[in-house]
Amino acid sequence: MVRAAVLPAVGAPLEIAEIDLPDPGPGQVRIRLAAAGVCHSDLSLTNGTMRVPVPAVLGHEGAGTVVAVGKGVTHVSPGASVILNWAPSCGTCHTCTLGEVWLCANALNGAADVYAHRTADGSDLHPGLNVAAFAEETVVSASCVLPLPEGIPLTDAALLGCAVLTGYGAVHHSARVREGETVAVFGVGGVGLATLQSARIAGATKIVAVDVSPEKEELARAAGATDYVVASENTAREIRTLTGKQGVDVAVECVGRAVTIRTAWESTRRGGRTTVVGIGGKDQQVTFNALELFHWGRTLSGCVYGNSDPAKDLPVLAEHVRAGRLDLGALVTERIALDGIPAAFENMVAGKGGRALVVF
Repeated sequence: MVRAAVLPAVGAPLEIAEIDLPDPGPGQVRIRLAAAGVCHSDLSLTNGTMRVPVPAVLGHEGAGTVVAVGKGVTHVSPGASVILNWAPSCGTCHTCTLGEVWLCANALNGAADVYAHRTADGSDLHPGLNVAAFAEETVVSASCVLPLPEGIPLTDAALLGCAVLTGYGAVHHSARVREGETVAVFGVGGVGLATLQSARIAGATKIVAVDVSPEKEELARAAGATDYVVASENTAREIRTLTGKQGVDVAVECVGRAVTIRTAWESTRRGGRTTVVGIGGKDQQVTFNALELFHWGRTLSGCVYGNSDPAKDLPVLAEHVRAGRLDLGALVTERIALDGIPAAFENMVAGKGGRALVVF
């Protein structure tokens, strides 16, 4: 038996419960979690913005140690330190054959599986976004397991599984920030902090952080922001003022709200690029008129999982960590136990802090 945070139904509070995990079957791996990040996507699952089968054990940003492997698993062995990949690519669907593995049509098929049972009544449990990292241990498909590169602290490595891959990829793969460009990052949570660090790594000369909370300025500047703007109806104008009335070359939106997406777009120069990382609800409608689309020549694009290929990007990120260019610990503003996740969700809704990290 292991302890886990269970979502019994959409809109219901999380329950800390004991669950029974099976031994790993063919092509599966059992992992003892060292840490799991509390991501906004987990919150989106609890409130129905994103949907997966329930009851489920949430958590998708995790790292830990292999306990056992099933038949046919050869790339990791018991005792190995690993990172969980919540969106493994199948390699055969249309987008995978195009090399766009982050859009894999089959990436979340595992979320419909029954992977464990409640100890109390034997009821079925699904693995949230494939990996069920809000638990002391989990059993996952081998395709969801990536060896941890050497020299990376296991606990902080959990952040590589989502926040850092997303923020780094938004800058380097989606927006393709070039040295000397200017960047605005909307939302200074875990992903936003990773995006700020990644913009600094890319060589951006001016990096403007935007958030509703004045208290996050110190966090943002430590991550690489050169300027800080408290969000208001004048945000786009303030950013243009900071950039010689031109606007930034690139804006990265990490919030998922229509007004923020629109403001990010307006904050870029003529011909600028806006990348949307935040996950918004269907009710968040963003509108443009045809003339402004033509006149401004700006690009607006979605960004899924940082447009990243984890197998290729993790070694690159690990080198940045080892070289001191990427500080994983700086993303974490709170280290909690399993029963601290609901409070971490409340802080997220209130716009407080960066990444909360569940440490086992």
